[in-house]
Amino acid sequence: MDRTAQLISRSAERSIAYDPPGSPPSLHVRAARVLEGNWTGASTVPSRGLYPHQWSWDSAFIAIGLRHLSPLRAQTELETLLTAQWGDGRVPHIVFNPSVPLDAYFPSPDFWRSSTAGRAAGAPRTVQTSGIVQPPVHALAAWLVHRADPGLSRARGFLARVYPRLAAWHRYLLHRRDLGGGGLASVVHPWEQGMDNSPAWDLPLSRVTPAPARSFRRADLDHGAAEDRPTDLDYGRYVRLATDYRDAGYADGAGEFAVEDPAFNALLIASEHALARIAGELGAPGTARHARAERLTAALVERLWDADRGMFLCRDLRDGRALTGSLVPERGISGLVPLLLPDLPREVVRALLHTASGPHFGLGTTTRLLPSYDLLGEAFDPHRYWRGPAWFNTAWLLERGLRTQGELQQADALRQSVLELAEATDFAEYVDPCTGEACGATGFSWTAALALDLLHSDTTVSADMELKGGNRR
Repeated sequence: MDRTAQLISRSAERSIAYDPPGSPPSLHVRAARVLEGNWTGASTVPSRGLYPHQWSWDSAFIAIGLRHLSPLRAQTELETLLTAQWGDGRVPHIVFNPSVPLDAYFPSPDFWRSSTAGRAAGAPRTVQTSGIVQPPVHALAAWLVHRADPGLSRARGFLARVYPRLAAWHRYLLHRRDLGGGGLASVVHPWEQGMDNSPAWDLPLSRVTPAPARSFRRADLDHGAAEDRPTDLDYGRYVRLATDYRDAGYADGAGEFAVEDPAFNALLIASEHALARIAGELGAPGTARHARAERLTAALVERLWDADRGMFLCRDLRDGRALTGSLVPERGISGLVPLLLPDLPREVVRALLHTASGPHFGLGTTTRLLPSYDLLGEAFDPHRYWRGPAWFNTAWLLERGLRTQGELQQADALRQSVLELAEATDFAEYVDPCTGEACGATGFSWTAALALDLLHSDTTVSADMELKGGNRR
């Protein structure tokens, strides 16, 4: 029995050890039970009903929390995902469980046809996956998992096994996905960025002809209210983009949608710093990777920083108005995630902090957790998926960003809000940013995992999170 299973054991002795008799289970035990309930034997589903397969960035966040319960299971989570990596280096955003019925989730394996449509890109033949990707949190997660139990990690050769795969994943993003020619990675589908129906996608998506409604069935509406989910029109456009990408053999660069996103690239940069740490652990120099991360940070500022709005914006590469595309004038939480980066210019950090605490996001004033979209934006909706609700994974990223930049008081307050709301909402998928009302699924894995991480992590910037110094003042 591994550590996670031990923690959720219902024996009297175990209950007394973790909670006084007669008291409700602690946040720690409740979170551990969520992760145990969503464990499939080799990986963790985000949610048993709505998301019954393995998701890429979910597994990275889940591993970060699992390291406090079972470092072995956290390592297994990442290793399972990486065994589905394609030959060209991409890590697919879904790894399908063959025991789950096809109609339980759409798009299902028979839509993606990875082993046939993705053959030229090196899709695996023994497992079915999607053909798109998600944000590259994985190297950061691998480093944190290693730091949880370095002895176990070294004994199993964990970093030695995952490092080549993570390096190939980054090469794919830095070379195949530099569609703008400025050094940043592009996403070719809104689902790749992870913030599926953000208003930042409205303009780029408006040029996409939606797939006919009769050509697909939305399984997500079986588990969530329609008013909380993306619209049918948006979903039709998602399906059209995915269909065209599949029919082109998952070749990059020719699609109607190509966007440089600040959060996606900030996570790539943070993971480059983590890869440098991993290389050092394996006895190789990490200097080149740190230098690459610094160059990417400079490119991020050059291409995506908007001084007038005081935050990073998305760059639409297919708008037809300029060779390099143009910035999308929508304020989303993605534009604050670069606070994670230790090499940001001081004036950029100051502006980001001002924007986060100002009227558009209300950190520490009008919101309990930062909204996913501008509180003053025309498209703001506190309940509709990524068009306003607050998410626990972005809160975790911002908490670490604040800590990296030396804003410890704000980081402590955000940490406390995450812990309180995770417990009060039964680990909801997302919440109303102002009231804290639960939305979406409950018992959501990354909410439980990241609450565990905040519960157990040191509240100073520790060596395993402070990847390269930081801008502390």
